[in-house]
Amino acid sequence: MRDQLSRLVYSTDQGRIEEPKPEETVPETDGIVRIRRETKGRKGKGVTIIEGLGLPEKALKPIAKALKTRCSVGGSVKDFTIEIQGDQREACMQYLQQQGYKVKLSGG
Repeated sequence: MRDQLSRLVYSTDQGRIEEPKPEETVPETDGIVRIRRETKGRKGKGVTIIEGLGLPEKALKPIAKALKTRCSVGGSVKDFTIEIQGDQREACMQYLQQQGYKVKLSGG
């Protein structure tokens, strides 16, 4: 049992041993991009969350950059979602609709 849990991380012959990283799997979507506002865990500061694009994180970064530029705010890409600072739901919805996505505002 112990042999199955242990793994070699350094060898004097080879140096540091790198394990291959698993390929990222994009979550399945229903074809609708959902935009919501969230404040939970952010000390009352609101952010706009965009999810359901169905793209890998590398493909989400240029979209996030365009949205941040358009809204003149900061943001990031985390766990296949785009976070934009502030309540930017309308501006994000307009941009994504121009890009050909089917968009819905979710939440209150």
